[in-house]
Amino acid sequence: MTQKNNGIFNREKAKDTDTDIDGNSNSTAVASIGTPEDTPADFDKAIETAGFGRFNLILFILAILGTCANMFESTTMSYILPIAECDLHLTLTDKGVLNACAYAGMIISAIPWGYLSDTKGRRKVLVCGYFLTCICVLGSALSQNFIMLVTFKFLCGLMVNGPAAVLYTYLTEMHGPKYRSYVLMVVGMITSLSLLILPVMAWGIFPRDWDFVLFDSLNIHSWQVFLFVCALPSLFSGLLITALPESPKYLMSQSRNVEALQALQRIYHINTGKPKDTYPIKSLILEVPSRDAQKDEVIYTIGEKAADKTEPVKRPSRSLLESLRAGMLQMKPMFHKPLLGLALQCFTMQFTMFLGLNSFRLWLPQLFSSMADYEAEFVGEDVSASMCTIIEYSVNKTAETLTNHENACAVPKTISMDMYLNNIIVSACGVVGYLLAGSIIRLIGTKRLLTYGLFISGILGMTLYWSFNSLMTIIISSAFITVACVSVSSLLGAVVALFPTQLRSLVVATAMMCGRLGALSGNLLFPVFMQIGCLPPFIMVGAAMLIAAVFSIVIPNPKKATFT
Repeated sequence: MTQKNNGIFNREKAKDTDTDIDGNSNSTAVASIGTPEDTPADFDKAIETAGFGRFNLILFILAILGTCANMFESTTMSYILPIAECDLHLTLTDKGVLNACAYAGMIISAIPWGYLSDTKGRRKVLVCGYFLTCICVLGSALSQNFIMLVTFKFLCGLMVNGPAAVLYTYLTEMHGPKYRSYVLMVVGMITSLSLLILPVMAWGIFPRDWDFVLFDSLNIHSWQVFLFVCALPSLFSGLLITALPESPKYLMSQSRNVEALQALQRIYHINTGKPKDTYPIKSLILEVPSRDAQKDEVIYTIGEKAADKTEPVKRPSRSLLESLRAGMLQMKPMFHKPLLGLALQCFTMQFTMFLGLNSFRLWLPQLFSSMADYEAEFVGEDVSASMCTIIEYSVNKTAETLTNHENACAVPKTISMDMYLNNIIVSACGVVGYLLAGSIIRLIGTKRLLTYGLFISGILGMTLYWSFNSLMTIIISSAFITVACVSVSSLLGAVVALFPTQLRSLVVATAMMCGRLGALSGNLLFPVFMQIGCLPPFIMVGAAMLIAAVFSIVIPNPKKATFT
């Protein structure tokens, strides 16, 4: 590599021309003489020139389908547990395992999916991931026993974790700086709405008689039909992505500028309806890392020859071991002060917040079902559906289903409409809370919202112990889940602001893995504590949120963050 053909920019003279707000590395272009159309464009200019229109509407539809597919996989089990306990002979511990097994798959597959996304491309991961998720969901819908269902739900977690993470990257990389921040906000709103869709779907499917035999050997019930329907977002997401191009940002990062330009021309054609060859941008810059090379590491630069500036540079393929070694070099600053202590605080908060929030959120449909059954069984009697009474009733009914299965399950289980309405109310409150979160953040700031929200949710979690009727339980549950969900969003927003750009994706990914570990742990512990007594489950939920609140006091204010 001669200096004439491949000179490295002087870092004191070079200027940073592209800093992505979503954490992507900077890129630098060589100045060239010529007309504006002939000047190589950076990604932001190229994607803005492609316009905003029909293609972005297609991306919005993809965001709805993909987000629903992602959220359904971690939540559907909580709705089928009250319905399927007779068919699958479920204990309380079995129910906890079913709620947790998808998170186990997500934790295990995090690193492999990240590697595939960075080496094989966003589009391939999304297409393969969603189709494989659809197959696993269909397998879970055909499950005839507990072992089959656990196995398929674990596989669902393995498969959906890849597209779930890559979807956010793909959507942001398909928008320019003007719309990029709105994309994340819209995805957050869709996430809240997807949690509202599930109880509505359950309301429409569970009360109907769907029992039939498939292929003379597979018994199908209403909860399996529910799972069949939950496979549709994954199927439609995979089909839709096959018609979309690869992320031009990813292609440029791989020096595949010819393919990136073709993708941008296609986006321009869909948005404007004009021929592809009328796309104003004719060449793209070659992206250059804005850092010094490590020992034995090759850094690719933009050539000095005007004619060679946009010629793609073929990067040598790296093995998984080499990629992991390079990743460890990038992670090195996180294991030193001041980032080490800050990272541990954020990871601990994420673990405890997900432990408290998701263990209660995923067990709430079971509690509402038991509440509806209890009120129906003792209708007209002067009894109170306190939380302790409901937990004791739920434990006893589950035990009776196992010990006296023939009598307990002789009549098909019917669920009161109150159970569905209660879940819809709680989910709707979560949507409203998310819509108000932006205004609250602007009013009091991210750090205060995080701290106050965690303290309030911790107190509400413990207050559930003293709930003395169904109305009070609905009010406290709605308030707890709404405030806790807003707090989780606030923490992820703070993480983005508190860490350097080159570490943000890594820190967010690690934080999410810690959160899933917390959700897994909480869902395994919740039924154990339910069998011990009424108080322990709510001590666990409230204490987890309060521990996170204490940690939130000492983390720096994101507004005063010194890292960029």
